Amino acid sequence: MDNYSTLVEKISRYSGLPSAEIEQKVEAKKSKLSGLISREGAAQIVAAELGISFENEIVKVKELSNGLRRANVIGKITQLFPVKEFSKNGRSGKFASFMLGDETSNVRVVLWDSNHVALVENGTIAQGSVIEIRGGSVKNDEMHLSAFSDIKISDSKFDSVKEAAALVSGNFSAATEGTAMKVRAFVVQTFEPRFFDFKKKEGEKGVLINIVLDDGTATMRSVLFGENIKKLLSVDDKDLFSLEVLNAKRAEIIGEEKMFTGNFRMNSFSNSLEFSVRGVEEFSVESLVKELEAKV
Repeated sequence: MDNYSTLVEKISRYSGLPSAEIEQKVEAKKSKLSGLISREGAAQIVAAELGISFENEIVKVKELSNGLRRANVIGKITQLFPVKEFSKNGRSGKFASFMLGDETSNVRVVLWDSNHVALVENGTIAQGSVIEIRGGSVKNDEMHLSAFSDIKISDSKFDSVKEAAALVSGNFSAATEGTAMKVRAFVVQTFEPRFFDFKKKEGEKGVLINIVLDDGTATMRSVLFGENIKKLLSVDDKDLFSLEVLNAKRAEIIGEEKMFTGNFRMNSFSNSLEFSVRGVEEFSVESLVKELEAKV
């Protein structure tokens, strides 16, 4: 059962309405919003209109989807990254991150609150810890925790946990769901940028751009968010939310060849494989030669 089907089943169970009726409401909501929202997003709106809230429900990692603002999940830390410092827009501090998995999937979790970061620094949370997270927001295929989120050690047990897929160099024709890949490809098509809100308060916004990449073996619809849009289009923070600038820049990159790193996932809206870009690098012959020499 995919995320959308699971969500429809939950709404049906809580509301007492048949699943078919829920799906009709979802399609009507999508149509009303001119198809600019995914089936999951439309289903979330339908649930809210029916007075159904999932705020206190623990979900599986695979059920996390971009746009969720108060997600709750239990999982095991499979990989812990070093605490790093940041300085951006006049703010500075530390953040911590780790890979969290359960029996269904895995996700990168980022901690921004100093109290949460301290749990990593003092060893309270470590690799192998099973934790419960409440009130996390999901964006850019990552789960982010703020001061309003909660994180604590859990007594839950996991017989098996899905770990993050190892990064491989490959091509689109060999792509499968869940694969992490580094691929050299040309940008052959770009689409209008889309802006969205992460949270209702303080106007926190995000931006995504869909593009089509061609690596010579196949084409692949791909999606980029914030920082990777800046790398691909060579724009700064100021221009990241300028539709005029982004449209001009995206026209300029058609035909450009770059190195892309990311993960393949099923897009529930189109029911097809999609490349979620996590990194963009300039392509150079020198780096390719070094990579080939390392394999000899």
